[in-house]
Amino acid sequence: MGFFTKLKKAWASPEDVAQQALDEYKKEQGIEIEAKPEPEPAPEAPIETVEPVETATTEAAPAPETDAAPTPTQDWQAGLTLALRQAEPKLSQWLNIIVEGVEEKGDDLWDRLSFLFKALGAPDGEAQQFITDFANWLDEMGYVAVAEFKSELQYRLALALELEDEEDERDRLFMKLSEGISKTREQITKRIDGLLSSHSSLDDDFWEEFEEILIMADVGMEAANQLMENLKARARKAGTDSPDDFKDILRDELEEIFKVPPRIEAVNPPEVLMMVGVNGVGKTTTIAKLAYRAQMQGRKVLIAAGDTFRAAAIEQLEVWAKRIGAGFFAKSEGSDPAAVAYEAMDKAVSEGYDLLLLDTAGRLHTKVNLMEELKKVQRVVGKKHEGAPHRNILVIDATTGQNALSQTKLFNEAVGVDEIVLTKLDGTAKGGVVVAVTLQNKLPITFVGLGEKMEDLRPFNGKDFAKALLT
Repeated sequence: MGFFTKLKKAWASPEDVAQQALDEYKKEQGIEIEAKPEPEPAPEAPIETVEPVETATTEAAPAPETDAAPTPTQDWQAGLTLALRQAEPKLSQWLNIIVEGVEEKGDDLWDRLSFLFKALGAPDGEAQQFITDFANWLDEMGYVAVAEFKSELQYRLALALELEDEEDERDRLFMKLSEGISKTREQITKRIDGLLSSHSSLDDDFWEEFEEILIMADVGMEAANQLMENLKARARKAGTDSPDDFKDILRDELEEIFKVPPRIEAVNPPEVLMMVGVNGVGKTTTIAKLAYRAQMQGRKVLIAAGDTFRAAAIEQLEVWAKRIGAGFFAKSEGSDPAAVAYEAMDKAVSEGYDLLLLDTAGRLHTKVNLMEELKKVQRVVGKKHEGAPHRNILVIDATTGQNALSQTKLFNEAVGVDEIVLTKLDGTAKGGVVVAVTLQNKLPITFVGLGEKMEDLRPFNGKDFAKALLT
């Protein structure tokens, strides 16, 4: 459950809570609240003047001074209230209003964020914790200008408010995905457009040329054949042989390929994710990004350094854990990874963690001893905490192309992979490996890496991918 789950009811109609926030601010500043009482006690106005003549005079003296000092602040509070009430109830719209005229981090920004949270009805403690954590992160990263971190702030708010599925945020996610696969789109879509313009029907020559396009995009021979058979069957079923219909048929097929079957989400806490993958695929940063997402959603996260053999692996993970404020567990270099997993599991249970992210060694996947080691870690964790690990997540690098397929096959055979995180998708023109991995292994891709920032690990949506690829 996210930090601001209680805000969801306020999200759709913010008018009343925004006004309430302004009233609360006035109370804190010792400013008299006239706005609300005016409509009701209109007939009683004379009584107010008669009875508390002296009290009014005694309090009237400081009142102008109190009013005088915070007037500018009161003005921006009132202005924000009005602007928020008139804006569309969208996160991006509200954030634009909050940061308008603020160039850098500092008290002005924190005051305005506090006001936004108050306007949404957020508990003070949780709101202030959010701001403190964000301010610390900015110091750690060395960001000063709002332009440098605004998108990060919006991302954090979307996670904390559980608004990642909100239309506005989905549009932003789609744009990020579209930019991230631009190299792949250029490789595939331009060629498909050329293919469609040079053929009058979906004949044998058409399919032969299309197969070449798929192989060039690293879909691979086996997956390409399977995809073409599926597309031919769709075309027959639709009763069409026209190239004009081809993109729609391909888009529908890709959506079907990436459709994720329903699964039981409930686990016996703490949830345990075992992260597997070879060295160099971005496993360490993926662990940090997943931990970061979970923390923004209000979960208490522990990261365990189970890769005890790679030089500096423990130190790298510890740096990331500190940077994002997650718990961290490690033993000395060269320790038995299964012992690390066992003790980390013990810590997660005894200290009330919601999520344990367990890093593992990533030496070459062809090494039998690595796979045996992973099986041992899996067994040990399961004995310590029934049902664990709840998910085995394989991290693969999109730029490695067909190599990613063999990695997926071997790790899946060894420990059973539940889902895939595909990194560096923004750095390759051969993103067809996304299709190949899913088609050949029937495993869902849950996240894709589209850059270096924390916000660049994005939930993968097959429908959006098909749309972005073929637009």
